[in-house]
Amino acid sequence: MSAAKPAAAGGLTRRAMLATGLATVAADRVGAAPSDRALPVRRFLGIRYAEAERFAAPRLVADRAPLGRFGPACPQGGGAYQPQDEACQYLNVWAPADAPRGGLPVLAYIHGGAYSNGSVTDPLNDGARLAAAGVVVVTINHRLNALGYLYLPDRFPDSGNAGQLDLVCALRWIQARIADFGGDPGNVTLFGQSGGGAKIATLMAMPAARGLFHKAITMSGQQVTASGPLHARQRAEAVLGRLGGDPATVPAAALIAALAVPDPILGGGVYMGPVLDMRHLSRHPFWPEPAPEGRTIPMLLGNTVAETRAFFPPGHPRLQGLDWDNLAMRVGPEMKVDIDPAWTVAQFRARYPADPPEALFHRVVTAARSWRGQVEEADARARAGLRRTWVYQLDFAQAKHTDDIGLAFGTTATEGPARAAMSARLMAAFVRFARRGDPGWAPYTLPRRETMVFDTVSRVVNDPRQWERELFARVPYIQPGS
Repeated sequence: MSAAKPAAAGGLTRRAMLATGLATVAADRVGAAPSDRALPVRRFLGIRYAEAERFAAPRLVADRAPLGRFGPACPQGGGAYQPQDEACQYLNVWAPADAPRGGLPVLAYIHGGAYSNGSVTDPLNDGARLAAAGVVVVTINHRLNALGYLYLPDRFPDSGNAGQLDLVCALRWIQARIADFGGDPGNVTLFGQSGGGAKIATLMAMPAARGLFHKAITMSGQQVTASGPLHARQRAEAVLGRLGGDPATVPAAALIAALAVPDPILGGGVYMGPVLDMRHLSRHPFWPEPAPEGRTIPMLLGNTVAETRAFFPPGHPRLQGLDWDNLAMRVGPEMKVDIDPAWTVAQFRARYPADPPEALFHRVVTAARSWRGQVEEADARARAGLRRTWVYQLDFAQAKHTDDIGLAFGTTATEGPARAAMSARLMAAFVRFARRGDPGWAPYTLPRRETMVFDTVSRVVNDPRQWERELFARVPYIQPGS
């Protein structure tokens, strides 16, 4: 379907669609800050973009009117996001009230929560303030966990990557319909945090997504390698052994509960993620070099300086009673790379003699576990001569994992003038990248590794944390779940 045409089925014209979402972002938005209520932005919540049978590839739906409320999140553990339903392929659009037809850059957001949890219905993901900067914002829900990534190829050939195929379908919807909301289908930037960034990196290796998006921003989320098919089968067998029923017909809640089985490869909860199935994903996204599908896509990669403060907050068992005698024992399993923890702690302690044990814990685990994937991806693009690559590091307020979400959307900008200023800088970089294809600083090259460090005073730094990068570069990086 051409982006310039209204959908034929169902008779949903541009005029009818606009009437459905006519109200500006106003007091009916839960949690809206008073300053948000008069933003000249239209919102269109709960647009169905696809339908699918369980474990099957989705079918594009391009003629549904907005519900006027968020669609359901994918079923998942916990009750943070309600309602939940397997029919979770819904997206939301925010657009400037006076948007011309088909002219504005599109920023489409994929949420985090690894590949198992999360939803764009989180208030942090409200697109009003970002849209007010002159872009069209789309946020996308899709299948997760076993519903999106359980690998059962003998019965369901599209399983293992069904969640990724949902995202491809959402991108096809954007191509077909976003001009009706003022967006340019030829200028679509994907951005996503944590698991959302990893999903974007995976899409950059999927032939089905080629040409459907034009720029990529990954925020603390990388996918250097995908799950191998043999490991994915082992994980599926473990889940089916716990399930004790037909995965095609059991209630979704039973599938979610079965994910509590120990991962046969990693231990801990069973990993769900994209699979090298040779059908939809036939090579790893960034190993041994960037996939061909993503080489022409400008890419902005970011991480926070203290990622693991989100995973190990004060009061976490790993931090209780932490001292120099037990630091190596506790840090070892969290690094996710095979390096001697006692030696590593000794090196970090000599390098940062003023750090107490808890600060050193976060330095070590962030560098080994949370930052390493970004270094691998950025270096791979630089080695391949892909100069349209940029990197940022968020240092503001010792930023932890997820802190850049609210700053990028402007949803935490009301928490004081310093945060508002930081949010304005990050939003401006994202919007500029969406418009022009560069965020406003020097691209990432080797060996300089130019990186924008966002802080109270932001500046470009060459190879920040060089010593930490070089220390862990002596051991191979294996992405957890591969």
